[in-house]
Amino acid sequence: MKCEWCTNNALLEKYHDEEWGTPVHDDQLLFEHLTLDGFQAGLSWQTILNRRENFRQAFDLFNIEKVAAYDQKKIEDLLLDTGIIRNRQKVEATVHNARLILTIQKEFGSFDSYIWGFTKGKAMQNRIKSMSAIPATSELSDQISQDLRKRGFKFAGSTICYAFLQAVGVVNDHVASCFRYQELGGK
Repeated sequence: MKCEWCTNNALLEKYHDEEWGTPVHDDQLLFEHLTLDGFQAGLSWQTILNRRENFRQAFDLFNIEKVAAYDQKKIEDLLLDTGIIRNRQKVEATVHNARLILTIQKEFGSFDSYIWGFTKGKAMQNRIKSMSAIPATSELSDQISQDLRKRGFKFAGSTICYAFLQAVGVVNDHVASCFRYQELGGK
């Protein structure tokens, strides 16, 4: 059995089966997920997944140092790229957030240490019985969102943060009957 949200689409199913909820500890991949969840605001996840490879190419594989160094010309070039979502606020936020991640890396050693520090390195195992029971936010996403925004992050509201935490495995929100729930430590 699988989570219902992925069952009628091969791309969503592959993402669900191989990636969603798997703990991520690589700063570059964490940055990618946070960025893509920000770009998803107001759109479907399918729209983002359909363009994910384009996003990777456009943003130098989400290399934090490279993105942090983007100048206004690069931002304008990105806004002409039909392969991504051409939203000025979201593109500028990506560059801005990359710069802030560099600051977090200096303070905490890595973005990974910062994010996983909120749960002391442990994935939260929710026991969701149905998709309708999955929350859009939590105390944890509120806390992380508040801290990120205090640090100056953009597109880091609690809903975006919760989707990010689900994607990178800080929170296991596979429904309890899904084969991935137990694979990822749910009991």
